Amino acid sequence: MANNDWGYTCENGPATWIEKFPEARGARQSPVDIDTSRASSGGCAPPLKWNYSVNHPRSVVNPGYCWRVDENGYDSELKGGPLGNDVYKLQQWHCHWGAVNGEGSEHTVDGRSFSGELHLVHWNTTKYNSFAEAAGQPDGLAVLGVLLMVGGKHDELDKVVKLLPFITHKGDKVTLSDALDPAKLLPRHIAYWTYPGSLTTPPCTESVTWILFKQPVQVSAEQLALMRKLKCGEASCGVEAMELLYNYRPTLPLGNRELRDYGGN
Repeated sequence: MANNDWGYTCENGPATWIEKFPEARGARQSPVDIDTSRASSGGCAPPLKWNYSVNHPRSVVNPGYCWRVDENGYDSELKGGPLGNDVYKLQQWHCHWGAVNGEGSEHTVDGRSFSGELHLVHWNTTKYNSFAEAAGQPDGLAVLGVLLMVGGKHDELDKVVKLLPFITHKGDKVTLSDALDPAKLLPRHIAYWTYPGSLTTPPCTESVTWILFKQPVQVSAEQLALMRKLKCGEASCGVEAMELLYNYRPTLPLGNRELRDYGGN
């Protein structure tokens, strides 16, 4: 699949994805608007727990539609909450943002957008042998979603943001050798909403247990501005290498899926 088959312009944006990616028209698509009046209490699930490797080299990549940090297979685990006893491993994390502050999150909360959204993508190592295998299964992936709002500079995230000028064009890649703790990307308060959904980028596979934290995390306006300078084309494209001003999919109907609420507000 060529990456330029899809994107966020009028010609190849989310409204067109269903033509090339039939799963995008399914009933379990993401993102959704979190209608807090519809959320049922999650009750007494075991607490959500994670343990991430801090000191290992990571790759920071421009795949043409975002920036992405690849964990390169190092050990980590996410379990508990809606995931039960299965253990999930962090594969990669990436970000979505908008052309202006106040828009750019994929999920919305009671209709409100945020300035961006981080996605930490994990796969089920208990049941599956690889990320690729898990990505095709209904319980294969778990994504932690972190809503971003404009405020103070995020120091941990800045380790990635300061490398973005080196991955301006699609296909560019650099190594992040600094120690980085993905746990520091998450909010302090562990309340969240969860529902069964999909990848928010093609092929939009319906394999994700979504865990969206209620408490937003602050990033600076300057950090968001650097993200918008990334280009969605290769250096050889010249003028066609347009700036990636926004890269979020609009919300889709929750339908009859259960939306559960764990923890306080």
